[in-house]
Amino acid sequence: MSRLSKFHDKYYKSLLLITLVLIVLSIVYMGAFYSQNKDFIKKDISLTGGTSITVYGNFSAGDLELALSPDLPDLNVRQISDITTREQKALVIETTLEGEAAKKFVEDYLGFDLIEGENSDFEFTGSSLSESFYKQLIIAIIFAFVLMALVVFILFRTFIPSMAVIISAFADILMTLVVINMMGTKVSTAGIVAFLMLIGYSVDTDILLTTRLLKRKEGSLNQRLFGAFKTGITMTLTSFAAMLIALFVVRSFSAVLTQIFTVLVIGLAFDMLNTWITNASILKWYVRRKEK
Repeated sequence: MSRLSKFHDKYYKSLLLITLVLIVLSIVYMGAFYSQNKDFIKKDISLTGGTSITVYGNFSAGDLELALSPDLPDLNVRQISDITTREQKALVIETTLEGEAAKKFVEDYLGFDLIEGENSDFEFTGSSLSESFYKQLIIAIIFAFVLMALVVFILFRTFIPSMAVIISAFADILMTLVVINMMGTKVSTAGIVAFLMLIGYSVDTDILLTTRLLKRKEGSLNQRLFGAFKTGITMTLTSFAAMLIALFVVRSFSAVLTQIFTVLVIGLAFDMLNTWITNASILKWYVRRKEK
């Protein structure tokens, strides 16, 4: 403990620079991404409108995507497999093209008629409805973040510790968004909801850390800090392990759950970084200056 305390006392400000550089680079990346795509994410058909066709059977996703890409705009093809045998059960074909036209192209490629409820399923979402739903989800995230910030300010009633919590939560969302975009993932409504969930996951350990350092007086500053670390990292690692296992289980048969767990796994990884480096360093700096 003494060696770790001495190391942290000496380098905690330097460690803070690591996350600050990551935040700056993330902001620069998102700025470039927005200028190129006119949005902060790549949206799938649930947010842009389009057609989803599920074809039951064992077909090559790669061959189908290669053949139909010239005819079906923004084409995305993925497999659905059995969770135990890993045997392919269906293909999901998503495109922004209108339903009947998309169906005709797929039928011409497969060589047989698609009959809903027998060998296929169809789902069409209008662009105006999807755009409205997207705006409502973004408003919900902003509203949730603002309410979280108000609760933090009311709870601690001091500017710097409250801002440290908010900066850490913002960094979690920002860095996760960067990774999702770098992966080329098209975010669905489920992905937006996952970012909303991430706000709650991000704040809990930050509040634990801030409460231990500011409101408890027993023990030294480092003892309170490392005590909070033991509790908080156990909480986060437990959630991280559960999400990671769930991700490997569902990725072959559920795109919705796969995207939710992907966002949460990436977000929890960044939460460990931002809570125990960003927030911890800012709080330690603040408490030491206050004691002086």
